[in-house]
Amino acid sequence: MINIASICFTLILIFTGSTCEKNNRSRKNRQPEVKTYMNPVYNYSLPDPTVIKAADGYFYLYATEDIHNTPILQSSDLTTWKLLGTAFTDQTRPDFEPNGGLWAPDINFINGQYVLYYSMSKWGGEYTCGIGLATSMKPEGPFTDRGKLFRSNEINVQNSIDQFFIEDEGKKFLFWGSFHGIYAIELSDDGLSIKQGAEKQQVAGTAYEGTCIYKRGGYYYLFASIGTCCEGINSTYTTVVGRSQNLFGPYLNKSGQSMSNNGHEILISGNSRFAGTGHNSEIVTDKQNKTWILYHAVDKTNPRGRLLMLDEVQWKNGWPFVEGNAPGLSWARPSF
Repeated sequence: MINIASICFTLILIFTGSTCEKNNRSRKNRQPEVKTYMNPVYNYSLPDPTVIKAADGYFYLYATEDIHNTPILQSSDLTTWKLLGTAFTDQTRPDFEPNGGLWAPDINFINGQYVLYYSMSKWGGEYTCGIGLATSMKPEGPFTDRGKLFRSNEINVQNSIDQFFIEDEGKKFLFWGSFHGIYAIELSDDGLSIKQGAEKQQVAGTAYEGTCIYKRGGYYYLFASIGTCCEGINSTYTTVVGRSQNLFGPYLNKSGQSMSNNGHEILISGNSRFAGTGHNSEIVTDKQNKTWILYHAVDKTNPRGRLLMLDEVQWKNGWPFVEGNAPGLSWARPSF
């Protein structure tokens, strides 16, 4: 006689065993979620990064043109980057500085369009270099060059490069300068020209370049770079910071020394692995309200250019700091 109960029990065992085996295989094949990242976050030379989060939810990064014609990269989390292309072509690139390179871009979204400020210079061209801008309706470009804003010999500031745009209390300003003082001037409402009648003013001393301003808790924080940027593993670039309750300073360190007299706090310096830690991007805040900074450095184990770095900026008693005042090797990923 056929035992129906025994057959049913056997079928149940076969079915559940098969299901468990599939689940076990699924667990084995499933990749664990990566919760950390390693520096550098892009293993190709991307000096002087600037970053913006676009309406599509992605971050877009631009850098000095070790990748010719100004590279554009895309990321969803600041740690994994994809090269999309370039802002210009050989036919559309700016040309007001003959044989000049496109340095230190600064990306912004102003009045419904993307405005990319850039420096154009060549080594030794401190009196003819200058700052221009290009526009696009999309962060991935293409960008249309709108020409120069000014050159060093036109605005009477030697080495007029490393510009940074900021809008504050309804007004638009451009900060710039490289080892001959940091200056600021008001821009027109559309950000495409110098405001008529505007006068430049000096806000920091001669030790700095690559400035970036971040407002937090009633203070403006002026981030900048000191030292040498471009001597490979011997580069001394260091990221520093001061703060002020006024956009135009005085920016002070913890001891009350002014950045006008080259006083500052060190944020990121080199260590046994990395050198030349400088020219940071804008500060980015993630969903956990953590703040992050992109910058470049030279990897002493493989010194091929200035690589893209990412570190968390922490805060204590109103002052920013990076753990150990040096690049981290592995950190928890930002949350977006």
